[in-house]
Amino acid sequence: MPSSYDDSISRCICMTAVALFVAMSGWSLADSPSRPNIVLIVADDLGINQLGAYGGRLIKTPNLDQLAAGGVRFTQAYSGNTVCSPSRISLLTGRDSRLMKDNSNAARLEQTDVTVAHVLKQAGYSTALFGKYSVGYEIGLTDPLAIGFDTWFGMFGILEGHRQYPWLLWEDGRKVRIRENEGGKKGVYAQELFTQKAIDYICQPHTDPYFVLLAYSSPHAELAAPAEYCEPYQESLAGEPYLGMTPSGPSDKYARYYPEPIEKPQATLAGMVAALDDYVGRVVDALEAKGDVRNTLILFTSDNGPHQEGGGDPDFFKAAAPYRGMKRDLYDGGIHVPMIAHWPASITEGRVEETPWCFADVLPTIADLSEVPLHTVPRLESNGVSIRSLLQDDAVDLPERTLYWEFVEQAGDPNSGVMGKVSQAARRGAWKAVRIGREDPVEVYDIENDPGETSEVSDSYPEVRDYFIDFFSNPKDSQE
Repeated sequence: MPSSYDDSISRCICMTAVALFVAMSGWSLADSPSRPNIVLIVADDLGINQLGAYGGRLIKTPNLDQLAAGGVRFTQAYSGNTVCSPSRISLLTGRDSRLMKDNSNAARLEQTDVTVAHVLKQAGYSTALFGKYSVGYEIGLTDPLAIGFDTWFGMFGILEGHRQYPWLLWEDGRKVRIRENEGGKKGVYAQELFTQKAIDYICQPHTDPYFVLLAYSSPHAELAAPAEYCEPYQESLAGEPYLGMTPSGPSDKYARYYPEPIEKPQATLAGMVAALDDYVGRVVDALEAKGDVRNTLILFTSDNGPHQEGGGDPDFFKAAAPYRGMKRDLYDGGIHVPMIAHWPASITEGRVEETPWCFADVLPTIADLSEVPLHTVPRLESNGVSIRSLLQDDAVDLPERTLYWEFVEQAGDPNSGVMGKVSQAARRGAWKAVRIGREDPVEVYDIENDPGETSEVSDSYPEVRDYFIDFFSNPKDSQE
């Protein structure tokens, strides 16, 4: 591990030792906050079955598996959408597709939007964002500082997130040259930079509870990771090379975004996931060294299902198994994501939780944990619910409700900006419905008994079909 990581851990240990010395000397320290620190970690295009804790066997993820074993492993958690931007806006604002102004990948935050960072500032939290942002449209108006974060470091625009070795990043609204990556060099891996910045922040003295959003831009394409993570998979995960841009033209529709050929793309993607697992382990180490891990809620998730871009092959990994589809689908493979909660002060025994919930619930949950009544937050518009009752040993069931997703696909090129087909999906209890286009029939699945959505049963359950037909006609009228 780099010396900067070791130095950060040493600082954390020293700070903990100083605190213990002061306490033993008779001085009174401020009590640890009853409200937890919160570290929200979001991977990019990570399939649920790419983690060992969810059944994956091809990639080793010991740190995340350990987090899951000691916390709550949610098996029915859903992202905000099947692509990055609307999903991440849902996460930040507590709104599902019913309240979103734009359900395409062109979605951006507006100046008037209220975010989870705003809510936590009202509660006196320190707030920081490290990594991929991608949902602002102008520095100073909708960058992270403008939406409630005290500090940020990472990628501002959505296309910046397509590069694992960027030569330009942003820090608190200023451009930062990454000289080690200039001229096509691959000196500093973005995900490691984001991790180190988060660790440095955690290891600072904090008089208030803190919120860290660590938003990785991996394993999203482009496929690249340090050799130390990819090498263990070079032999076991052989696959077809990715050609990128060839002399005769692009090898596939994504090649213009990811032109560099990759000899063993599956081994590289496995290395990206392994790297993320190591980085999460480093963050946990920092929290332990600081003495903060007991009263820190760590949430780990992915913004949507796995991709097939730039050489990625979700079928090779069975990355979304047992679910159907992938990124850009509203079948469960596109929106059913890993969600791990670790909070030793409240969750003392590991367990599996099967209650369905989604990204829109994150803001209300964090508001609940930080003791901020949602009705006291000016201009807040959220239709999520708090799942705080599930973040404890004696979990309390949530009332049944209908979860909803809407995806506006961009015509032709996935980033064309030309809006095309509108798809819809909803889940209520055991039932899941999907409509691929507004003029298409409503498909109904018994999602509990058929998680792969293999048997369409609308004719056998006409009352269920009619419920979803009505719901899809006016989803905004249903604010459950």
